[in-house]
Amino acid sequence: MILNDNQRKALQHKEGAMMVVAGPGAGKTAVITRRVMHLINEYQITPSSILVATFTKAAAKEMKERFLRMAKKTRSEVTFGTLHGIFFGILKQAYKISGNNILSEQQRYDIVKEVVACTEIVIEDESDFIGAIIQEISTVKNNRIELEHFHSASCQDEWFEEIYTKYQQTLKRQCKLDFDDMMVYCYELFEKRPDILKHWQDKFKYILVDEFQDINKIQYDIIKMLAMPKGNLFVVGDDDQSIYRFRGARPEIMLQFPKDFCEAKIVVLNRNYRCTKNILKAAQTIIRGNKVRYEKELEAEGKTGDELEVKSFATPKEEATYLLRQLQVYRESGCAFEDMAVLFRTNMGSRQVVNTLMEYQIPFILRDRLPDIFEHWIARNVIAYLKFAIGERKRSDFMMIMNRPNRYISREALYEKVVSFEELYKFYEGKDWMVERLEVFEGQLNQISKLPPFAAINYIRHGIGYEKYLEEYAEFRKIKVEELYEVLNELQETAKEFKTASEWFDFIDKYRRDLERQNKEQQLQGEGITISTLHSAKGLEYKKVFILDVNEGIIPYHRAVLDESIEEERRLLYVGMTRAKENLHIYHIKKRFEKELEPSRFLESLKEEGRR
Repeated sequence: MILNDNQRKALQHKEGAMMVVAGPGAGKTAVITRRVMHLINEYQITPSSILVATFTKAAAKEMKERFLRMAKKTRSEVTFGTLHGIFFGILKQAYKISGNNILSEQQRYDIVKEVVACTEIVIEDESDFIGAIIQEISTVKNNRIELEHFHSASCQDEWFEEIYTKYQQTLKRQCKLDFDDMMVYCYELFEKRPDILKHWQDKFKYILVDEFQDINKIQYDIIKMLAMPKGNLFVVGDDDQSIYRFRGARPEIMLQFPKDFCEAKIVVLNRNYRCTKNILKAAQTIIRGNKVRYEKELEAEGKTGDELEVKSFATPKEEATYLLRQLQVYRESGCAFEDMAVLFRTNMGSRQVVNTLMEYQIPFILRDRLPDIFEHWIARNVIAYLKFAIGERKRSDFMMIMNRPNRYISREALYEKVVSFEELYKFYEGKDWMVERLEVFEGQLNQISKLPPFAAINYIRHGIGYEKYLEEYAEFRKIKVEELYEVLNELQETAKEFKTASEWFDFIDKYRRDLERQNKEQQLQGEGITISTLHSAKGLEYKKVFILDVNEGIIPYHRAVLDESIEEERRLLYVGMTRAKENLHIYHIKKRFEKELEPSRFLESLKEEGRR
């Protein structure tokens, strides 16, 4: 690989701080590995004094392997690792801890689940709630926030404080650390023990950090401490590709770097070796809408290429049908399925396309687990209503619906595995207000039994008042009720074509079997069209890329309200666009679930350039 001038400037840098702003497809990994070689061969730096840090094991492994191939003889003295792995090594030496002291993700989930179960909080969406709490625990630790100053977005602050405190007590009792604790304890160790800090500063005289835009506050604080007093810190990243704020990443740290290291040199790797000129031009047109960023002008080394396709469709089904045709055209022209990717903002959004690909037996690889809409707690509630309406009488089904909305039916009234209204009337004999409620409930179930599934779900939503119950639950959980309505909309859409509940249930069973078959085939064949969220596609590249549902409320996501959130959504679209090497297709829809949708505001800048 022949290096361009800016790449050469970056790898030849020796002393002091440097920030390399590396655009997509700019060859940053090559620069990092070659710089390590340059330090050793040209500047006679001791290999063991060089630290190369990144965020994933896969990235660290790839860089190490590439470096060793380049070195032609083993130079294992250079340390390549993840930030977590490096901090663990420091703690291991200081406190003699082992891997047994570190919580796995599953163990952390189980502990939080157990803690929540011991509170008085009643949670419907248990998995989502626990995931959100774990994320907030990480936020508190990563940003070193005092617990009393943290405001939870998942539940009442006093409940979060109780969960956090009990979680930490459990960890202490079990002599365990979670991944965030590794950073907290490492920072505290360096603060309290300057002698230990000096030991590591003397060891790692040259520090290189990849994907610097993904760093969080506490990680940066530790890296700064390690790099002092010499300040030989070489960071590589792209503020335009910072898309993990929900994990604690702070792109503003990258913007702050020249102020923290006043004499830092800045080099921009502005040559893109991946995309065509047209794709790169369109992506830059989008990202320039962000205000808080390093201004940079990227140049594509490749050919001009085809104009990107920005196309509108009446419905998701029409979109999926057109997409299928395009995929088949590319396949017939000689493009392998594995060179194509279909990207979505969320994994839930891919259901229609996944159904279409399964129907036409086109192989695909799911980079994210496709959530089974029928396993969602809201779907299970609705299905239980329909099952009870057509004559099934399982106690477990009845318990899901009896107080959604609240009818004040007591669990004590349900002492048999099979529920009968006759027994319920007997239990509440003499309590006229409860008998009245049961009569209304029975009449509602009778009404559902006469309706096709689509109309039945509509009746459950509006006639019975299930949406009102969701409003109350959303307020309790501090989430937008629209997110819950979205599940209902998705569920109702699947029921549209069926005349009876039994037919719909048969479809659900078939869908699950097909999904299971697809998962098994995916493990065996290992190839096919990539179906991925925009987040999971970062770092990858494909010849043909399709980004679907680029609509307001989807990209940008409806949760994005603040300016910083909107800018992150724009960066997410930019990351998706720059995955494409040859052809890029951006689709949006006009209507979904009988609701009119607008194209994403991000596409306005493309219209101004004449693209439709």
